[in-house]
Amino acid sequence: MYTLVKNSKVLDLNSSYSYLMWGKYFNKTSILAEIDDRVVGFISGFLQPNAPDTLFVWQVVVDESQRGKGLATSLLEKLLYQLDHKDIHYLEATVTPSNIASNNLFKGLAKKLEATCEVSECFLEEQFPDPSHETEWTYRIGPLS
Repeated sequence: MYTLVKNSKVLDLNSSYSYLMWGKYFNKTSILAEIDDRVVGFISGFLQPNAPDTLFVWQVVVDESQRGKGLATSLLEKLLYQLDHKDIHYLEATVTPSNIASNNLFKGLAKKLEATCEVSECFLEEQFPDPSHETEWTYRIGPLS
């Protein structure tokens, strides 16, 4: 997971330790895609503590060799299916305006699921200590059926 994010050059890279922790403690709300024992995509997520009917998608990454094949959408659908018994009614994620692939992914997922997609400001760029970080927008998809 760490290497995929590092190679993406788009997502914020967290410590290798955080990805190990994610795999151990958030594996029920996350999903991997493998080809020949090599991870080619993953989605990390968690149920929001203050809104347990909402799956927050933290990171979505697909290996360059697999992009454009619908893998991210397929992983999101499979993850939601896995969580069907958890009464998930909403999916949320934050996305920067320049991340066109993720913007299209979440809008496309909402359309495919016949759900609304509300977009609102989450974190303004001036809130980040790194001056090069863009504003993050929240995508809220739902209600999911």
